[in-house]
Amino acid sequence: MTPTSITPRLRFDDPSHPWRYNPYMCGRFLITDPDEALRQLFDYDGPPTGFDANYNVAPTTLMPIVRQGTETRHLLSRARWGLIPSWAKDETIASKLINARSETLLEKPSYRTAFRHRRCLIPAEGFYEWQGQGKGPKQPYMIAFEDRQPFAFAGLWERWEKGDTPVTTFTIITTEAAPAIQDIHHRMPVILAKDQFADWLDVGGVPAEEAQQLLGPWAEDGLTAWPVSTRVNNVRNNDADLVEVAAI
Repeated sequence: MTPTSITPRLRFDDPSHPWRYNPYMCGRFLITDPDEALRQLFDYDGPPTGFDANYNVAPTTLMPIVRQGTETRHLLSRARWGLIPSWAKDETIASKLINARSETLLEKPSYRTAFRHRRCLIPAEGFYEWQGQGKGPKQPYMIAFEDRQPFAFAGLWERWEKGDTPVTTFTIITTEAAPAIQDIHHRMPVILAKDQFADWLDVGGVPAEEAQQLLGPWAEDGLTAWPVSTRVNNVRNNDADLVEVAAI
């Protein structure tokens, strides 16, 4: 695929192929304009990436990730949500590795090598969490910034080459929930500030032990949450109405 430019330079790399959805319900997020998010977060100025609006990103979905390239060029890749370590015998492990706890990245065999050598960023505009309602069904919430600006999750990526076609995959790192959303769920994806991007991606210059210090809950103001329809529970539903405020 022809390289495209970004500042810092970002080359577009596409080693992926389609994969069937595995209904392992453990996380969802939202991105309505991937190209605009890349422009705002990474100064992307290349051609359209081909990613459409997705109001209900679920595990196994093919999404853009940004990873380290050279000193002047990051890499923009297509990757599937659900990590497959290089040593895995088959792809089935991916459904269990859509999230990685920040506290144990250096301990878990599934993550520790990627944490040292393959860190990435995943652009998003919001994410869903489900609040327990006693014995009743859980209530989904959309969590985003008040100004609806895009942001980036901290993640890890792997390239698995034991199948017929090489597969690039990723996992989203989680941490304790920020105070603003603790009443909804006790965990949240790690959101990195723009001034942390370089250190997170710099696997050669910033060792994992230092990078781990970046992985706390969001410490700034700005996060907000609102209840949304249980239609989001079904991955087949993927439209703007999913993020409308629901009566509860």
